[in-house]
Amino acid sequence: MYNEIVFRPLYNGLVGIMDVLPWVDVGVAVIIFTVIIRLILFPLSKSALLTQVRMKEIEPEANKIKAQYSKDRQLQAAKVMELYKTKNIKPFSGVLLLIIQLPILIALISVFYKISPAIHPELLYSFVHVPVVTLTLLGLNISGKSIILSLVTAIIQFFQMHYSIASRQHKEMVAKNGGVLPSDFASKLSGSMTTQMKYMLPLLAFASTYWLIPSQFPQAASIIAIYWSVSSLFTLGQELYIRKKYFKE
Repeated sequence: MYNEIVFRPLYNGLVGIMDVLPWVDVGVAVIIFTVIIRLILFPLSKSALLTQVRMKEIEPEANKIKAQYSKDRQLQAAKVMELYKTKNIKPFSGVLLLIIQLPILIALISVFYKISPAIHPELLYSFVHVPVVTLTLLGLNISGKSIILSLVTAIIQFFQMHYSIASRQHKEMVAKNGGVLPSDFASKLSGSMTTQMKYMLPLLAFASTYWLIPSQFPQAASIIAIYWSVSSLFTLGQELYIRKKYFKE
């Protein structure tokens, strides 16, 4: 059932792009395919990002409730959830996005692995033809791992984290506090995690696409790096769009 509902549609989608656009190489096809996937998921990710913004906005109120009911965790949780309900915030929308994305991400690894070095005709629908596979991205060989693509992935991931909504809100919070981090534990923890993620995720992106993924999926390493890079760029553009629209309103 998983193959028929998730894997085969994704596989045929990527192969179908190369079938409809025979002049594009695998790298360009993966870029187009990634943008399509992210556009489909955009309504969910938009909802999750807006929830993130609004939760950060009411964080001082939530922290006051946590401090007031620090000795009764059950009542504390109930009061915080009541606050979210009053503000019409759905705190678990991000979890829903993760649940939906996880099987897609797992399937995509299999899709990218089975694209290289050749197409599997038995997986194709009757209306999708077997295209000529060119394992390049604008002339760059992507049949194995690539230090160039891994570096590009890490750099894009850094900028995505640097300009993220969480990073922006952290900077604004510090600015409002006279240039120092607020003294409450929750704010300190949030700020510390934001800073650490800004530098840790790019390192993880490089290590994953150049060492970890190639050890298990050597043929798909560069293709996954392309997907990761385009996804990070899409997320950056999406956050800039939402941030501009949200703060304008």
